[in-house]
Formats: sequence, C-alpha cells, structure tokens
Amino acid sequence: VLRMRAVIKKKNAHKMADDSSHQANVAAVEEPLDLIRLSLDERIYVKLRNDRELRGRLHAYDQHLNMILGDVEETITSVELDEETFEEMFKSTKRNVPMLFVRGDGVILVSPPIRGSQ
Repeated sequence: VLRMRAVIKKKNAHKMADDSSHQANVAAVEEPLDLIRLSLDERIYVKLRNDRELRGRLHAYDQHLNMILGDVEETITSVELDEETFEEMFKSTKRNVPMLFVRGDGVILVSPPIRGSQ
C-alpha cells in the first residue's frame, strides 16, 4: 500500500509539473504578436505578396509586422506561359541578402521555427 501511494504521489507531482509548464507556455502566447516575439533571433519563414518567400533570422519587428531579417534567402516564383504549348512554366529565382527590411503591408504569413527540428 505504501509503495502504491508513493507511485501515485510521484505521478501527481509529475502531472502538476506538466500542467504548470503548459500554463507557462499558454501565458507566454496571449496575443498573435507574442508568437512573433518568441521567434526573435530565430530563423523564420515569411510569405509575401507577389509570390515571394523569405527565410531568415528575425532581428526586430513592430505592430505593423515591419521586420528586420538577417541572413535572408529570398525566393521569387514567376509563371511564364509557353507560347507553343500554352503550358505554364514555374520559374524560381533565389538570392541571399545579409540584412533586409520587410515592410509589413506585404506580409501574408509568418511561420515561427519548428521547435526541436533545428
């Protein structure tokens, strides 16, 4: 009986620790921009208007989603029409930029890093 009580107490203590860490994570993200704040100095993915995508390290941001990114890889996708077959041809152009200012009104999506896969 004493061994069972010890096991139950240990499980309850572990559950309480999990609950408190979950509550801390929930408290850390109360508003959408909190998720961006947690991504500071991390590599993020940004989808922009006109089929542009950015992957880079988030250095700063504001409430308008203006951002400063470092070590940026920009991918621009364009669609060209083959005049003979009328087939759409997708062309991707990539470039690397050491530091980039992104104006927030062009931002469609910001994806924080996937935790544990970096």
